[in-house]
Amino acid sequence: MSVSVDSASALPAASERQRRLFGIGMRAPGALATSVLVLFALGVVLFLGFRTNDGSLLGGAFTLDNFKTALTDPLYATVILRSLAIAGFVTLATVVTAYPVAYYLAFHAGKHRGLLLFVVTLPFWTSYLLRVFAWKVVLAFNGVLNSALLVTGITSEPILAFLNTPAAVVVTLAHAYAAFAILPIYVALENVPRSLIEAAEDLGARPTSIFRRIILPISMPGVMAAALVVFVPTVGDYVTPALVGGPNSTMIGSMIQAQFGKANDWPFGAALSVIVMLVILAVVAIARVADKRFGSKT
Repeated sequence: MSVSVDSASALPAASERQRRLFGIGMRAPGALATSVLVLFALGVVLFLGFRTNDGSLLGGAFTLDNFKTALTDPLYATVILRSLAIAGFVTLATVVTAYPVAYYLAFHAGKHRGLLLFVVTLPFWTSYLLRVFAWKVVLAFNGVLNSALLVTGITSEPILAFLNTPAAVVVTLAHAYAAFAILPIYVALENVPRSLIEAAEDLGARPTSIFRRIILPISMPGVMAAALVVFVPTVGDYVTPALVGGPNSTMIGSMIQAQFGKANDWPFGAALSVIVMLVILAVVAIARVADKRFGSKT
């Protein structure tokens, strides 16, 4: 009888060990891929940042000159601040325009929701470069927008201020990352309990009050996720400023690409990359603290 009791008590322990081993086995491929593809790559970039540029792959002697130059030269500080400002405007424009779309999908789309979600993701069926070139055609001197203004008589001559400006970069990037903002906000709005809305309506709350006190606070995690998903890659973008921006639209991603390309100074490009990553981490940390202090409390 004692043997039977011991065997029965051993079964849960064996089952628990199997669950742990299964969990480790399921996490191992992802952890390995993260270690090799992400952490190793970041380690190489950090290592390169402390090396001199002697033409070899991993540089020569160790030095702090790359970081000193990047931190003391006002040119790079100006470009980093410009990149943060453009990324901030892109994030604001994207989230502000994405929220009404996500709200309509969550509360008013009805049976057409699937079709509209398909339309939202449809631009991603085409190349990112094609979408940027499309905006270049729209904003060009003889492009679609200027042609429309001339035909309607609003202007008498083409306007030069549309293309090769920071505004062109903001508009193009906001369109490029629209779906990345719509989808997380939509998911957050889908999780808003309809029973809370119905209870507020039964108590006589106005639609604006319901939105301000129920819908918006509950959807803030989705808004924060959308903002971060848009902001982080936008800071380092270099394709869009090169195609639709001008000299006043140069972003830090373009300067990093130039160091790894034409300048052939990989150590200095790596140092710039590390500094930009640290700046982005600081901004994200500040945003997270602000969200916990004043926002969603999640």
